[in-house]
Amino acid sequence: MIVVVGIGADGMAGLSGEARAELARARTIYGARRQLDLLGESVSAQRREWPSPMLPALRSLPDDVHVLASGDPMLHGVGGTLVRLFGTQNVRVLPHVSSITLACARLGWTVQDTEVISLVTAEPHTAVRLGGRAVVLSRDASTPATLARLLTDAGRGDSRLTVLTQLGGPAERRFGATAREWAASPPRDVDDLNVVAVRYLPDQRVASLPDDAFDHDGQITKHGVRAVTLATLSARPGELLWDVGAGSGSIAVEWARSASGCAAVAFERDEQRRDRIRRNAVAFGVAVEVRGAAPDAFEGAADPSVIFVGGGVTQPGLLDACFERLRGNGRLVANAVTAESEVVLVQWYSSLGGELRRYQHYVGEPLGKFTGWRPAMPVTQWAVTTR
Repeated sequence: MIVVVGIGADGMAGLSGEARAELARARTIYGARRQLDLLGESVSAQRREWPSPMLPALRSLPDDVHVLASGDPMLHGVGGTLVRLFGTQNVRVLPHVSSITLACARLGWTVQDTEVISLVTAEPHTAVRLGGRAVVLSRDASTPATLARLLTDAGRGDSRLTVLTQLGGPAERRFGATAREWAASPPRDVDDLNVVAVRYLPDQRVASLPDDAFDHDGQITKHGVRAVTLATLSARPGELLWDVGAGSGSIAVEWARSASGCAAVAFERDEQRRDRIRRNAVAFGVAVEVRGAAPDAFEGAADPSVIFVGGGVTQPGLLDACFERLRGNGRLVANAVTAESEVVLVQWYSSLGGELRRYQHYVGEPLGKFTGWRPAMPVTQWAVTTR
């Protein structure tokens, strides 16, 4: 049995009797140096610091061993990894109060109304939000300043940052400032052990982003068509989308916002558009990997759950290459606006089946003193699930 014991910044004093008893009987304890240094003299076990990389060491852990973790080991911690590796029947977890709970208690925030974001391994921009509040788990002392700069650059410099260090311990400290203030003059004495509580301002949360929210040069799946396309793509939590011929990356960005754990890979041949996709991903705090032209850039990319082809349908071999990488029961959706690309989709539909749709919508525009309807370009859409 692997026993995982959560410990706080208050060290042994904050542990339950059960947790102290487990550590007292332990023969070997694995943990980070900071956590191992919190152990008292009553713990006689051999102490082993995690090597880097850590995952191989986790996989080779012996059966009867203790692991020391920070706070609640099941909240973005080593406990979840060990359960996935060895199964619930072989891992016992004794949690401490998490830093999230402590942070919310200090601020008077209800935990269930507060988003939890970990930047321990994720890219810092994935903590950017359009509104609401979150507690962000930092990688190190530089995380608050990095996040403050990203928020400021994204037009959210009024966001309120509260940085809490050494939560629950005798050296606990609290810093507060707007993102703009923090970015301009970050404190130099922030401890590596910190969380950032953020109230994102201005609050501009919307379910579906308007076209002018994106940085684009006109190559964008327009709002109405984007809405029906995302409905057809039907994101499920944790799925990976390939956005082929991504243009501004609007589909990739909206996809990554639509369900928990969703991410995207955007393929775009034009370098300036690739830069725009990156800026849009940062502005909306989503995980979008940007690659070059399809299908050459498919090599090395993680296999997708779903593929959207927004451009390049007429390119010879492109759809064949997409189907080669799509998993069983994977979904492909392709949009066409030209007669030539529509012919290609009809041919594939005749071969593989699926669903073929055509969308036509009109936009009201001034016509003298009145209003007239101007037709937008019709869009043909093919959707199919692989077997």
